[in-house]
Amino acid sequence: MVHYIAFYKLAKGVDDSSVDDLMRSSRSFLFRIQEAHNPRSGKRIDARMEFPFFISIDFESMDKLAMFRDDPVWIKFQHDHITPRTSDFVEMVYETEPGKNLKYS
Repeated sequence: MVHYIAFYKLAKGVDDSSVDDLMRSSRSFLFRIQEAHNPRSGKRIDARMEFPFFISIDFESMDKLAMFRDDPVWIKFQHDHITPRTSDFVEMVYETEPGKNLKYS
C-alpha cells in the first residue's frame, strides 16, 4: 500500500473559512476517484506550522497513484480549488507495508 501526502502553503488572503471549504470539497471530490482509498484532508492546529492544509490518500500501488494523477476529477479539483488558494506544496509518498520490496510498490 502506498501512502501519498501533500502539504500546502496558502496563498495570501486565504482565510480559515476558505480552508474549511477546501476540506469539505476535497472530501467530496476525492471520494469520487476509484483508485483513491481512505482520502483525508485537514488543517493545522498550531499557527506556527509551515503548511496549513494537507491531503493524504492511500493507493494500492504507484501505478494507481499515477492513474490518480491523470484522473479528470483530480485535475478539476486541483484547477478549481487547490491552485487558486495555495502558493506552494510538498508531496511525499511512502510504502506502508513492512518488508515489501520498494520496486514492487
